[in-house]
Amino acid sequence: MASHSSANDSVNAPSEQKHVTPVTIAVDLVLSAIFFFFMFGWVKPHVASNDPLFVVFFGASTTLCVTGVFWMAIQMFRIVLAGERTLKAERAAKH
Repeated sequence: MASHSSANDSVNAPSEQKHVTPVTIAVDLVLSAIFFFFMFGWVKPHVASNDPLFVVFFGASTTLCVTGVFWMAIQMFRIVLAGERTLKAERAAKH
């Protein structure tokens, strides 16, 4: 089977630099914790209960789901940013 080169080879090639490091994970965890407490403060008054235990439980459950989406958004942003930087560097190297 013959090997051929295509325009997508650079996209599929492994990157020389790591995109996930312990520092980026720590930063993402801190940002997610800040987001969690901010959203919990916003969601808590909207829980339809007078029992403080239910308010905390359902407020935290709702906020945990939203924080998970926030975490995924951070990860997608990092990947897109890394891809854009790689493309920009490749274009600059060609010219």
